[in-house]
Amino acid sequence: MIKSFFDNIFMTNQSSKKEELKHFILGTSLIQTLDQDSDSILFGCGCFWGAEKAFWKLPGVITTSVGYSGGNLLNPSYKQVCSGTTGHAEVVQVVWNKSKIDLSDLLKLFWECHDPTQGNRQGNDYGSQYRSAIYTNDEFQNKISLATREFYQNRLKNHGYGDITTEITTKKNYYLAEEYHQQYLARPFNRPYCSAMPTKVTLGEFPGSNYLLKDEIWKNYNWKINHCVLRTSNEPI
Repeated sequence: MIKSFFDNIFMTNQSSKKEELKHFILGTSLIQTLDQDSDSILFGCGCFWGAEKAFWKLPGVITTSVGYSGGNLLNPSYKQVCSGTTGHAEVVQVVWNKSKIDLSDLLKLFWECHDPTQGNRQGNDYGSQYRSAIYTNDEFQNKISLATREFYQNRLKNHGYGDITTEITTKKNYYLAEEYHQQYLARPFNRPYCSAMPTKVTLGEFPGSNYLLKDEIWKNYNWKINHCVLRTSNEPI
């Protein structure tokens, strides 16, 4: 069964037409129609600039975009979201080919690329828009995401971390951010920035895991180095 992204994706006021919104690195459309071979999810892990780059590099990812979700205002602007009054989080939308990469792989990157115990902040960025969040499209995604949260919580506690604050819920509207935010770190002259503070704790094999990516892929992410994602190339692995 084919489902359209337009069921839960909304455009902000941008000068570009929908059909012209192409990924700056992958060359794919930011607006995708899902079929039986693809799926999508929303991840919030601090400032969406660095988070998006981490995800677009993974093999099997069709496209990524950044936007706002989890709030109560229709079609919010970046300024409104940053005010903290709309309830939205900065999120990365990931669309992937299910035969090449699994949700397990994406969740591994999500948990490992930031500190999900920091509440309404990530690193030096403070505010509810920087909270850790997973907004799923269906109950299966919700179930797996919750399973990884429980599993990762135990691993974090064994390393001295506190409670995970990650919000996990399903069927949230997604509002595409302004064009200048899309693939921000890949565009010429933009300042390199990433607020994420990885815990250096790996997710590992959790109940129901179904990793498709090989171990060598993860060698491209060295979370022991501060702002690791900024020190890597923009090109997909």
